[in-house]
Amino acid sequence: MTSTVLFVCVHNAGRSQMAAGFLRELGGDAVTVLSAGSLPAEQLNPTAVAAMAEVGIDIAGEQPKVITDEAVQRADVVVTMGCGDECPYFPGTRYEDWPLDDPAGLPLEQVRPIRDELRRRVEELLATLSSSAEGLDAG
Repeated sequence: MTSTVLFVCVHNAGRSQMAAGFLRELGGDAVTVLSAGSLPAEQLNPTAVAAMAEVGIDIAGEQPKVITDEAVQRADVVVTMGCGDECPYFPGTRYEDWPLDDPAGLPLEQVRPIRDELRRRVEELLATLSSSAEGLDAG
C-alpha cells in the first residue's frame, strides 16, 4: 500500500520542494509525493536547487504549484512549513508542521543546514509510513 504525502510551504519554491525531492529519492515506489504552496512563486529557489544538487538530487525540473483541496484530500499526510492558516484542513488527514527557516534569499552555506534537517525529518517520516503500512498489512 502506498502512502501519499503533500509538502506545503508558502511559495513552494524551497523547503517543500527539497522535502519532496528527498522523499521521492528515499521512498521510491512506496510513496506518492506532492508539493504545493499557498502563494506559489514563479520558479524554484535556485539556491535550494543547488543545495539539493550537492547531494545528488535534481529538483530543477519542478515547478511551484498552488495548493488545492483535491491535493489535500488525496494526501494521507500533509506536512506544512510556515503556511499557517493558508493551508486547508480536512478531518482524517494526518498533519505535521515542520517549522524550518525559509531558504529564500539565503546563501548556500545557510541553506545546507535547512536541507540536512529536511532530509532527517523525511527519513523519520518515511519510517513512520513504513511502520504504519506494516501494521495495516498485518491486520
